[in-house]
Amino acid sequence: MYESIFMADFYQREKNNRLSILDVREVDEFQSGHIPSAQNLPLSRLPDIFEILDKTEAYYVICHSGGRSATACTFLSHQGFNVTNVIGGMTSWKGDLI
Repeated sequence: MYESIFMADFYQREKNNRLSILDVREVDEFQSGHIPSAQNLPLSRLPDIFEILDKTEAYYVICHSGGRSATACTFLSHQGFNVTNVIGGMTSWKGDLI
């Protein structure tokens, strides 16, 4: 099981803390603009690369609108990771992008 957070709460939490953010959009989407501290792990490759993640870390998972991140959270939580789905995704992000 995993938790979820609405974008407004996530934005405030991210603004005040250094969060571990996983952006599960595809590489081209990520390159077109992402949260500065986010790490790109595309959902399509996640089953092959998730082992690079640290199980002692808490991750916030984001995508375009929240669907792919929910799928990623389901997968990662079944692998024993502490993950939180960001509801609303990048379409709701109000902060800076790089």
